[in-house]
Amino acid sequence: MTIKTIVDTIRDTLRHEMARDDRVIILGEDVGKTGGVFLATEGLQQEFGAERVIDTPLAELSIVGIAIGAAAVGMRPIAEIQFADFIHPAFDQIVSEAAKMRYRSNGTWTCPLVIRTPYGGGIHGALYHSQSIEAYYCHVPGLKVVAPATPYDAKGLLTAAIRDPDPVLFLEHKKTYRAIKGDVPDDDYTIPIGKAEIKRAGDDVTAIAYGAMLHETLAAAQELEREGTSVEVVDLRTLQPLDCETILASVRKTSKVCIIHEDTRTMGLGAELAALITEQAFLDLDAPIRRVTGPDLPGVPFNAAGETAFLPDAKKIARALRELDAY
Repeated sequence: MTIKTIVDTIRDTLRHEMARDDRVIILGEDVGKTGGVFLATEGLQQEFGAERVIDTPLAELSIVGIAIGAAAVGMRPIAEIQFADFIHPAFDQIVSEAAKMRYRSNGTWTCPLVIRTPYGGGIHGALYHSQSIEAYYCHVPGLKVVAPATPYDAKGLLTAAIRDPDPVLFLEHKKTYRAIKGDVPDDDYTIPIGKAEIKRAGDDVTAIAYGAMLHETLAAAQELEREGTSVEVVDLRTLQPLDCETILASVRKTSKVCIIHEDTRTMGLGAELAALITEQAFLDLDAPIRRVTGPDLPGVPFNAAGETAFLPDAKKIARALRELDAY
């Protein structure tokens, strides 16, 4: 076991997989000589060479398109999009090509591609460096979407994503890169894509979260425990496909559920979760489903007061959990 930050864990996992499998390549803006804007690939070009850690032009469509081509001929490309806010020029390549590769070829072709990108707010990144993009891509059949919140999960899920035969969008919340530390086994391991985890057991209310919001939710749960309310915290880890079994089991256990994400509210992932729970566990509910989310604004404000008002936090989550418990 070694205590690591999330960004260090990602770098070490990339290094391990590149050493293990010479088909693994990395491509993206500034990933080579600079080591990435967050230094997630620092030192990898010096270690593995410019043919395997490739600096690209500022062209997200081309980055993903080239990576799809490499995947189709047997490589294991990892495409980095410098900020999730800039992934949208590659939308058609991801949705129309990568996600449909297996289906359109009747299983003859696969697309073992990982697209890594930092997302989310909380670092004063304003409109174009704070977006949460998960809802767009969770809508796409054939694409897996992963969002780890701890170093342990980051290693296990990234390893699984690189070895997966199909495309995986790997979301890394930039606020957690250096703020969150944890024990990471030195041994090789994977975490199955599509499996949530109960990060905190409880009996009174279920709180469902992922990414940076997991840590805010755990803080809120700890506060409520001091008040006598037991909150069960479910970390989704994988956003597509959802672990319906774990989600529904927790809801049936507590009969009250709060869904937390920092993405905007309308058509967000929380709406799909609420629909799932309503369709399959309605008679188990003792209260209406609550959501704590970002507001329906075009972007996260730059100024500190505006950013704080936009983002869910432990205080806002605790308020919603108290109201649910008292319902």
